[in-house]
Amino acid sequence: MRVILIDDEKPALAHIEWLFERDGRLQVAEKFTSARDGIQSVRATPAHIVFLDINMPGLNGLEAAEHIRSINPDIRIVYITAYSEYAIEAFELNALDYLLKPVHPERFKKTITRIIEDYSRGKPEQQKLPGRQVLCFKRLAFHDDGKTNTSLRLRTLKAQELFAFLLHYKDQWVAKQQLLDTLWPDSDYEKAMMLLHTSVYQIRKLMKDWKVVALVEFALDSYRLTSNGLKLDVEQFEQGAAAIRAIETEQQRIAAEQTLSLYAGDYFEEHDFLWARQRRDELRAKYVRLVRSLIHYEMNAGHEQEALKRLLLLHEQEPYSDELCRQILNLLGQMGDQEALVLYYDDFARLLHEELNCEPEPETQLVMKHFKGTI
Repeated sequence: MRVILIDDEKPALAHIEWLFERDGRLQVAEKFTSARDGIQSVRATPAHIVFLDINMPGLNGLEAAEHIRSINPDIRIVYITAYSEYAIEAFELNALDYLLKPVHPERFKKTITRIIEDYSRGKPEQQKLPGRQVLCFKRLAFHDDGKTNTSLRLRTLKAQELFAFLLHYKDQWVAKQQLLDTLWPDSDYEKAMMLLHTSVYQIRKLMKDWKVVALVEFALDSYRLTSNGLKLDVEQFEQGAAAIRAIETEQQRIAAEQTLSLYAGDYFEEHDFLWARQRRDELRAKYVRLVRSLIHYEMNAGHEQEALKRLLLLHEQEPYSDELCRQILNLLGQMGDQEALVLYYDDFARLLHEELNCEPEPETQLVMKHFKGTI
Protein backbone atom coordinates (compact mmCIF):
# COMPACT_ATOMS: atom_id res chain seq x y z
CA MET A 1 0.00 0.00 0.00
CA ARG A 2 1.27 3.45 -0.96
CA VAL A 3 1.02 5.86 1.99
CA ILE A 4 1.57 9.60 1.85
CA LEU A 5 1.59 12.17 4.65
CA ILE A 6 0.37 15.77 4.39
CA ASP A 7 0.95 18.20 7.27
CA ASP A 8 2.18 21.80 7.17
CA GLU A 9 4.21 21.27 10.37
CA LYS A 10 7.55 19.54 9.73
CA PRO A 11 7.92 18.27 13.33
CA ALA A 12 4.47 16.66 13.07
CA LEU A 13 5.46 14.98 9.80
CA ALA A 14 8.67 13.69 11.34
CA HIS A 15 6.75 12.33 14.34
CA ILE A 16 4.23 10.42 12.19
CA GLU A 17 7.03 9.04 10.01
CA TRP A 18 8.84 7.86 13.15
CA LEU A 19 5.66 6.11 14.31
CA PHE A 20 5.47 4.29 10.95
CA GLU A 21 9.09 3.18 11.28
CA ARG A 22 8.53 2.03 14.86
CA ASP A 23 5.41 0.05 13.96
CA GLY A 24 6.99 -1.47 10.84
CA ARG A 25 3.84 -2.76 9.13
CA LEU A 26 3.53 0.03 6.52
CA GLN A 27 6.02 2.43 4.96
CA VAL A 28 5.65 6.08 4.00
CA ALA A 29 6.11 6.70 0.27
CA GLU A 30 6.09 10.53 0.34
CA LYS A 31 5.45 13.40 2.71
CA PHE A 32 4.38 17.00 2.02
CA THR A 33 3.98 20.23 3.93
CA SER A 34 1.61 21.60 1.26
CA ALA A 35 -1.85 20.20 0.56
CA ARG A 36 -1.59 21.22 -3.09
CA ASP A 37 1.69 19.34 -3.50
CA GLY A 38 0.11 16.28 -1.92
CA ILE A 39 -2.85 16.46 -4.29
CA GLN A 40 -0.51 16.70 -7.27
CA SER A 41 1.29 13.57 -6.02
CA VAL A 42 -2.01 11.64 -5.79
CA ARG A 43 -2.89 12.78 -9.29
CA ALA A 44 0.49 11.69 -10.68
CA THR A 45 0.90 8.41 -8.77
CA PRO A 46 -2.02 6.45 -7.27
CA ALA A 47 -2.02 6.27 -3.46
CA HIS A 48 -3.95 4.01 -1.13
CA ILE A 49 -3.75 5.88 2.19
CA VAL A 50 -3.41 9.58 2.94
CA PHE A 51 -2.66 10.85 6.45
CA LEU A 52 -4.01 14.38 6.27
CA ASP A 53 -3.81 17.27 8.73
CA ILE A 54 -7.07 19.18 9.12
CA ASN A 55 -5.81 22.62 10.12
CA MET A 56 -3.51 23.86 7.36
CA PRO A 57 -3.21 27.37 5.89
CA GLY A 58 -4.59 28.01 2.43
CA LEU A 59 -6.20 24.76 1.34
CA ASN A 60 -7.20 23.01 4.58
CA GLY A 61 -7.51 19.29 5.14
CA LEU A 62 -11.25 19.08 4.52
CA GLU A 63 -10.96 20.87 1.18
CA ALA A 64 -7.87 18.83 0.27
CA ALA A 65 -9.80 15.63 1.00
CA GLU A 66 -12.49 16.65 -1.49
CA HIS A 67 -9.87 17.16 -4.21
CA ILE A 68 -8.20 13.84 -3.37
CA ARG A 69 -11.48 11.94 -3.49
CA SER A 70 -12.38 13.56 -6.80
CA ILE A 71 -9.18 11.99 -8.16
CA ASN A 72 -9.75 8.61 -6.49
CA PRO A 73 -13.02 7.99 -4.58
CA ASP A 74 -11.64 4.75 -3.11
CA ILE A 75 -8.63 6.30 -1.39
CA ARG A 76 -8.61 5.92 2.41
CA ILE A 77 -8.08 9.05 4.49
CA VAL A 78 -6.88 9.29 8.08
CA TYR A 79 -7.28 12.75 9.55
CA ILE A 80 -4.71 14.17 11.96
CA THR A 81 -6.11 17.00 14.02
CA ALA A 82 -5.87 19.01 17.21
CA TYR A 83 -9.65 19.53 17.17
CA SER A 84 -11.84 18.51 20.09
CA GLU A 85 -13.89 15.31 20.22
CA TYR A 86 -16.94 17.41 19.31
CA ALA A 87 -15.46 18.31 15.92
CA ILE A 88 -14.20 14.78 15.33
CA GLU A 89 -17.77 13.49 14.87
CA ALA A 90 -17.88 15.28 11.53
CA PHE A 91 -14.60 13.84 10.31
CA GLU A 92 -15.51 10.25 11.12
CA LEU A 93 -18.23 10.32 8.48
CA ASN A 94 -15.77 10.43 5.61
CA ALA A 95 -12.54 9.09 7.11
CA LEU A 96 -11.22 5.63 7.80
CA ASP A 97 -9.90 6.92 11.12
CA TYR A 98 -8.61 10.01 12.92
CA LEU A 99 -5.65 10.78 15.17
CA LEU A 100 -5.54 13.52 17.77
CA LYS A 101 -2.34 15.51 18.18
CA PRO A 102 0.01 14.72 19.80
CA VAL A 103 -0.37 11.21 18.34
CA HIS A 104 0.18 8.48 20.92
CA PRO A 105 2.04 5.33 19.71
CA GLU A 106 -0.63 2.94 21.02
CA ARG A 107 -3.42 4.88 19.29
CA PHE A 108 -1.34 4.91 16.10
CA LYS A 109 -1.03 1.11 16.22
CA LYS A 110 -4.82 0.80 16.33
CA THR A 111 -5.07 2.99 13.23
CA ILE A 112 -2.60 0.83 11.30
CA THR A 113 -4.50 -2.30 12.35
CA ARG A 114 -7.75 -0.73 11.15
CA ILE A 115 -6.15 0.12 7.78
CA ILE A 116 -4.86 -3.42 7.27
CA GLU A 117 -8.19 -4.98 8.28
CA ASP A 118 -10.06 -2.61 5.97
CA TYR A 119 -7.92 -3.62 2.98
CA SER A 120 -8.12 -7.31 3.84
CA ARG A 121 -11.90 -7.15 3.49
CA GLY A 122 -11.54 -5.79 -0.04
CA LYS A 123 -13.81 -3.33 -1.78
CA PRO A 124 -17.49 -4.00 -1.02
CA GLU A 125 -19.59 -4.90 -4.03
CA GLN A 126 -21.96 -2.14 -5.07
CA GLN A 127 -25.53 -3.34 -5.50
CA LYS A 128 -28.29 -1.15 -6.77
CA LEU A 129 -31.64 -1.88 -5.22
CA PRO A 130 -34.46 -1.98 -7.78
CA GLY A 131 -37.19 0.62 -7.63
CA ARG A 132 -35.31 3.10 -5.44
CA GLN A 133 -36.92 6.52 -5.74
CA VAL A 134 -36.53 9.87 -4.02
CA LEU A 135 -39.75 11.68 -3.13
CA CYS A 136 -39.76 15.47 -3.27
CA PHE A 137 -43.50 16.11 -3.14
CA LYS A 138 -44.66 17.06 0.36
CA ARG A 139 -41.52 15.81 2.17
CA LEU A 140 -38.07 14.52 1.29
CA ALA A 141 -38.07 10.73 1.55
CA PHE A 142 -36.96 7.48 -0.06
CA HIS A 143 -39.57 5.27 -1.71
CA ASP A 144 -38.45 1.69 -1.25
CA ASP A 145 -39.44 -0.63 -4.09
CA GLY A 146 -43.07 0.45 -4.06
CA LYS A 147 -43.53 -0.60 -0.45
CA THR A 148 -42.49 2.06 2.04
CA ASN A 149 -41.71 5.75 2.26
CA THR A 150 -38.79 6.38 4.58
CA SER A 151 -37.85 9.86 5.73
CA LEU A 152 -34.19 10.66 5.18
CA ARG A 153 -32.28 10.17 8.40
CA LEU A 154 -29.54 12.76 8.29
CA ARG A 155 -27.92 14.11 11.43
CA THR A 156 -28.81 17.75 10.81
CA LEU A 157 -31.55 19.71 9.09
CA LYS A 158 -28.90 21.54 7.06
CA ALA A 159 -27.60 18.22 5.70
CA GLN A 160 -31.17 17.42 4.69
CA GLU A 161 -31.50 20.82 3.01
CA LEU A 162 -28.18 20.38 1.21
CA PHE A 163 -29.35 17.03 -0.15
CA ALA A 164 -32.60 18.64 -1.31
CA PHE A 165 -30.66 21.51 -2.92
CA LEU A 166 -28.38 19.11 -4.81
CA LEU A 167 -31.45 17.14 -5.94
CA HIS A 168 -32.97 20.43 -7.09
CA TYR A 169 -29.94 20.87 -9.38
CA LYS A 170 -29.45 17.15 -10.07
CA ASP A 171 -26.66 16.39 -12.57
CA GLN A 172 -25.66 20.08 -12.60
CA TRP A 173 -22.54 21.59 -11.03
CA VAL A 174 -23.26 23.99 -8.16
CA ALA A 175 -20.50 26.33 -7.03
CA LYS A 176 -19.32 25.83 -3.47
CA GLN A 177 -19.81 29.54 -2.77
CA GLN A 178 -23.46 29.32 -3.88
CA LEU A 179 -24.01 26.50 -1.40
CA LEU A 180 -22.38 28.49 1.41
CA ASP A 181 -24.37 31.64 0.59
CA THR A 182 -27.67 29.75 0.36
CA LEU A 183 -27.43 27.41 3.34
CA TRP A 184 -25.08 29.20 5.76
CA PRO A 185 -25.35 32.91 4.90
CA ASP A 186 -24.73 34.08 8.48
CA SER A 187 -21.73 31.85 9.30
CA ASP A 188 -18.11 32.86 8.88
CA TYR A 189 -16.25 31.12 6.06
CA GLU A 190 -14.33 28.56 8.12
CA LYS A 191 -17.38 27.47 10.13
CA ALA A 192 -19.55 27.34 6.99
CA MET A 193 -16.92 25.23 5.24
CA MET A 194 -16.83 22.75 8.11
CA LEU A 195 -20.64 22.52 8.12
CA LEU A 196 -20.68 22.03 4.34
CA HIS A 197 -18.14 19.21 4.46
CA THR A 198 -19.91 17.58 7.39
CA SER A 199 -23.21 17.68 5.49
CA VAL A 200 -21.64 16.28 2.32
CA TYR A 201 -20.17 13.40 4.34
CA GLN A 202 -23.57 12.65 5.87
CA ILE A 203 -25.18 12.51 2.43
CA ARG A 204 -22.48 10.21 1.07
CA LYS A 205 -22.88 7.92 4.06
CA LEU A 206 -26.65 7.90 3.57
CA MET A 207 -26.23 6.90 -0.07
CA LYS A 208 -23.84 4.14 0.91
CA ASP A 209 -26.16 2.82 3.63
CA TRP A 210 -29.11 2.77 1.23
CA LYS A 211 -26.98 1.24 -1.55
CA VAL A 212 -28.06 3.99 -3.92
CA VAL A 213 -25.81 4.29 -6.96
CA ALA A 214 -25.58 8.07 -6.91
CA LEU A 215 -22.57 10.23 -6.21
CA VAL A 216 -21.86 13.63 -4.70
CA GLU A 217 -18.93 14.72 -6.85
CA PHE A 218 -16.51 17.59 -6.29
CA ALA A 219 -14.48 19.41 -8.96
CA LEU A 220 -13.40 22.98 -9.70
CA ASP A 221 -14.78 24.20 -6.35
CA SER A 222 -18.24 22.87 -7.25
CA TYR A 223 -20.45 19.97 -6.22
CA ARG A 224 -22.78 17.80 -8.26
CA LEU A 225 -25.22 15.04 -7.41
CA THR A 226 -25.15 12.53 -10.25
CA SER A 227 -28.33 10.54 -10.56
CA ASN A 228 -26.97 7.28 -12.00
CA GLY A 229 -30.52 6.01 -12.47
CA LEU A 230 -31.88 7.57 -9.28
CA LYS A 231 -35.57 8.30 -9.90
CA LEU A 232 -37.34 11.42 -8.65
CA ASP A 233 -41.12 11.62 -8.33
CA VAL A 234 -40.93 15.21 -9.57
CA GLU A 235 -39.31 14.16 -12.84
CA GLN A 236 -41.84 11.37 -13.37
CA PHE A 237 -44.69 13.81 -12.70
CA GLU A 238 -43.37 16.37 -15.18
CA GLN A 239 -42.84 13.75 -17.87
CA GLY A 240 -46.38 12.46 -17.38
CA ALA A 241 -47.91 15.95 -17.36
CA ALA A 242 -46.01 16.99 -20.50
CA ALA A 243 -47.27 13.92 -22.36
CA ILE A 244 -50.92 14.81 -21.66
CA ARG A 245 -51.89 17.85 -23.71
CA ALA A 246 -55.62 17.16 -23.46
CA ILE A 247 -57.82 14.45 -21.98
CA GLU A 248 -60.21 13.16 -24.60
CA THR A 249 -60.13 9.38 -24.12
CA GLU A 250 -60.42 6.93 -21.23
CA GLN A 251 -56.80 5.91 -21.78
CA GLN A 252 -55.70 9.52 -21.37
CA ARG A 253 -57.84 9.80 -18.23
CA ILE A 254 -56.09 6.77 -16.69
CA ALA A 255 -52.68 8.23 -17.58
CA ALA A 256 -53.67 11.54 -15.96
CA GLU A 257 -54.81 9.73 -12.80
CA GLN A 258 -51.49 7.90 -12.57
CA THR A 259 -49.55 11.12 -13.02
CA LEU A 260 -51.61 12.98 -10.42
CA SER A 261 -51.10 10.17 -7.91
CA LEU A 262 -47.42 11.19 -7.75
CA TYR A 263 -48.37 14.65 -6.46
CA ALA A 264 -48.63 13.90 -2.72
CA GLY A 265 -48.27 17.56 -1.81
CA ASP A 266 -46.40 20.65 -2.97
CA TYR A 267 -42.69 20.48 -3.76
CA PHE A 268 -40.78 20.16 -0.43
CA GLU A 269 -43.97 21.46 1.20
CA GLU A 270 -43.17 20.43 4.79
CA HIS A 271 -39.64 21.87 4.61
CA ASP A 272 -40.59 25.25 3.06
CA PHE A 273 -37.14 25.92 1.60
CA LEU A 274 -37.02 29.52 0.35
CA TRP A 275 -34.93 28.61 -2.71
CA ALA A 276 -37.56 26.03 -3.79
CA ARG A 277 -40.53 28.38 -3.97
CA GLN A 278 -40.35 29.25 -7.67
CA ARG A 279 -40.07 25.58 -8.62
CA ARG A 280 -42.91 24.79 -6.22
CA ASP A 281 -45.17 27.31 -7.95
CA GLU A 282 -44.26 25.94 -11.39
CA LEU A 283 -45.07 22.37 -10.37
CA ARG A 284 -48.25 23.48 -8.66
CA ALA A 285 -49.39 25.19 -11.87
CA LYS A 286 -48.80 21.99 -13.85
CA TYR A 287 -50.76 20.02 -11.25
CA VAL A 288 -53.71 22.44 -11.38
CA ARG A 289 -53.72 22.40 -15.20
CA LEU A 290 -53.89 18.61 -15.24
CA VAL A 291 -56.64 18.50 -12.60
CA ARG A 292 -58.68 21.06 -14.55
CA SER A 293 -58.29 19.00 -17.74
CA LEU A 294 -59.51 15.93 -15.87
CA ILE A 295 -62.49 17.84 -14.44
CA HIS A 296 -63.41 19.08 -17.91
CA TYR A 297 -63.29 15.53 -19.28
CA GLU A 298 -65.40 14.11 -16.42
CA MET A 299 -68.05 16.80 -16.75
CA ASN A 300 -68.36 16.16 -20.50
CA ALA A 301 -68.49 12.42 -19.89
CA GLY A 302 -71.38 12.80 -17.43
CA HIS A 303 -69.30 12.01 -14.33
CA GLU A 304 -70.40 15.07 -12.37
CA GLN A 305 -69.82 13.57 -8.92
CA GLU A 306 -66.17 12.73 -9.73
CA ALA A 307 -65.68 16.23 -11.19
CA LEU A 308 -67.25 17.81 -8.09
CA LYS A 309 -64.92 15.88 -5.75
CA ARG A 310 -61.90 17.13 -7.66
CA LEU A 311 -63.17 20.72 -7.67
CA LEU A 312 -63.86 20.64 -3.94
CA LEU A 313 -60.37 19.28 -3.23
CA LEU A 314 -58.79 21.92 -5.45
CA HIS A 315 -60.80 24.67 -3.76
CA GLU A 316 -59.77 23.34 -0.35
CA GLN A 317 -56.15 23.83 -1.42
CA GLU A 318 -56.90 27.31 -2.85
CA PRO A 319 -59.75 28.43 -0.58
CA TYR A 320 -59.87 32.08 -1.72
CA SER A 321 -60.25 31.34 -5.44
CA ASP A 322 -63.40 32.94 -6.85
CA GLU A 323 -62.89 31.14 -10.14
CA LEU A 324 -63.02 27.71 -8.46
CA CYS A 325 -66.05 28.79 -6.42
CA ARG A 326 -67.87 29.74 -9.64
CA GLN A 327 -67.04 26.39 -11.22
CA ILE A 328 -68.42 24.58 -8.18
CA LEU A 329 -71.57 26.70 -8.16
CA ASN A 330 -72.15 26.09 -11.87
CA LEU A 331 -71.64 22.34 -11.44
CA LEU A 332 -73.99 22.16 -8.45
CA GLY A 333 -76.57 24.12 -10.45
CA GLN A 334 -76.12 21.76 -13.39
CA MET A 335 -76.67 18.83 -11.01
CA GLY A 336 -79.84 20.51 -9.65
CA ASP A 337 -78.57 20.63 -6.04
CA GLN A 338 -79.83 24.13 -5.20
CA GLU A 339 -79.54 23.69 -1.42
CA ALA A 340 -75.89 22.68 -1.58
CA LEU A 341 -75.27 25.58 -4.01
CA VAL A 342 -76.63 28.22 -1.60
CA LEU A 343 -74.78 26.73 1.39
CA TYR A 344 -71.52 26.63 -0.54
CA TYR A 345 -71.79 30.25 -1.65
CA ASP A 346 -72.67 31.42 1.87
CA ASP A 347 -69.67 29.53 3.35
CA PHE A 348 -67.36 31.04 0.74
CA ALA A 349 -68.67 34.58 1.31
CA ARG A 350 -68.29 34.14 5.08
CA LEU A 351 -64.68 32.93 4.68
CA LEU A 352 -63.72 35.93 2.56
CA HIS A 353 -65.38 38.35 5.00
CA GLU A 354 -63.80 36.85 8.14
CA GLU A 355 -60.29 36.25 6.82
CA LEU A 356 -59.80 38.82 4.06
CA ASN A 357 -62.48 41.39 4.92
CA CYS A 358 -63.83 41.36 1.37
CA GLU A 359 -66.72 40.00 -0.68
CA PRO A 360 -66.87 37.51 -3.56
CA GLU A 361 -66.03 38.98 -6.94
CA PRO A 362 -68.94 40.58 -8.87
CA GLU A 363 -68.85 37.73 -11.39
CA THR A 364 -69.27 35.20 -8.57
CA GLN A 365 -72.17 37.20 -7.13
CA LEU A 366 -73.82 37.25 -10.58
CA VAL A 367 -73.57 33.45 -10.80
CA MET A 368 -75.26 33.21 -7.41
CA LYS A 369 -78.02 35.69 -8.40
CA HIS A 370 -78.67 33.72 -11.57
CA PHE A 371 -79.23 30.49 -9.69
CA LYS A 372 -81.25 32.23 -6.95
CA GLY A 373 -83.57 33.46 -9.69
CA THR A 374 -84.22 29.89 -10.79
CA ILE A 375 -85.11 28.63 -7.33
